[in-house]
Amino acid sequence: MSTRTKRTYNLSFEAVSHVRDLSGRLGSIRSQDGVVEFAIEKLYREVQDSDEEALWARAAEDPEFRTEMRGITVAFRDRDSWPT
Repeated sequence: MSTRTKRTYNLSFEAVSHVRDLSGRLGSIRSQDGVVEFAIEKLYREVQDSDEEALWARAAEDPEFRTEMRGITVAFRDRDSWPT
């Protein structure tokens, strides 16, 4: 049983041209499907990283979070205090 799914998307001529061009130039990515999968995975990771960055930025502004982090910092300031 295949783990791939056939889909049809309406892409601009320019996008299709870029995929064809990249499929011959990216070294280990030799197929057009590989180029599209690589691009999707890269974009997906960038969006996840952006979401995570926003969460950390909000956490840095949260007084309760900051208090908790200060407590953790004080509790484990001395490396010898870490549990073994």
